[in-house]
Amino acid sequence: MLQALGLEPDVEAVYRGMITNCSGGVAELSALLGLTEAQVRNGLDKLVDLDLLRPSRDNPGALRLVSPELGLELLLRRQEEELARRQEELARSKATAAQVVSEFADLRPNTEIDGAERLVGMDAIQNRLEALAHGLTRECMAILPGGALSQTSLDASRPLDRRALARGIEMRSVYQDSARNDPSTISYARWLTEEGGQVRTSPLLPPRLLIFDHKVAVVPIDPTNSRLGALCTRAPGIVASLQTLFEQTWDSAIPLGADRPRTSHSGPSDGELELLRLLASGMTDEAAGKRLGVSLRTVRRQMSALMERLNASSRFEAGLKAAQQGWL
Repeated sequence: MLQALGLEPDVEAVYRGMITNCSGGVAELSALLGLTEAQVRNGLDKLVDLDLLRPSRDNPGALRLVSPELGLELLLRRQEEELARRQEELARSKATAAQVVSEFADLRPNTEIDGAERLVGMDAIQNRLEALAHGLTRECMAILPGGALSQTSLDASRPLDRRALARGIEMRSVYQDSARNDPSTISYARWLTEEGGQVRTSPLLPPRLLIFDHKVAVVPIDPTNSRLGALCTRAPGIVASLQTLFEQTWDSAIPLGADRPRTSHSGPSDGELELLRLLASGMTDEAAGKRLGVSLRTVRRQMSALMERLNASSRFEAGLKAAQQGWL
């Protein structure tokens, strides 16, 4: 249960054991939990690192457990700080990747130069993806923003994914949280996990990205203008930057079958928080909806619910109150 807050199963077991039997020693906890003494000691060390165990004043040399209420608050605060750090890294990586990719916008269509090729037209893109999928030997990574995926895209992906998984290829995909609301997309994502793939979701994603065997990357040259086509590159520096972007996105996303934790019982969800941030930056409802992969109606419904929760009569007042509560 507490894995979402950063506690590994063995560490969580030791934590729960300390709550129920805080006076027990290593041997007693080992017998109680069915863990080895080495596992118990490792769990105690990690609990100390997380500040959930502190030196006892009554028994010098011993440890005392902080209250569960304070402990959970400490875990949440640590996660918030880690998430903020990752978001800053993600923003820097997105900016770097966008700058590098934009430099290839003037490539002659469907002609490879210095390991980079500009693909124009759905047929050219699909042909290249099929060839890359056929040649996979290790892993395929994918970032799929925009919420619901078209049935055409899903139908084209299924045979490629099935053949790759049958050959033992590792597949990791990150969808936008709003994809959970589309029956076709979520059905496909669940099928992918049942076949052995790994799927996570995140409220806000960088542009579409595919990486094959850590060697080839395919990205849109301009996410706002699909007519410019896609960039297929083997340049090691670009692929490495895009792979870092994927890993940062993957680390901040959650598994498909898990519920995204809230920072507090009354605070906004991650999706609502991203919506507030986008609108506070001056983005229109329509533009924010596109970034989050949701409809204009959903954006307005979520903002209405947030205004009601904040007891605000206007969006301006909602922004002020959100900032006062530390949401922004």
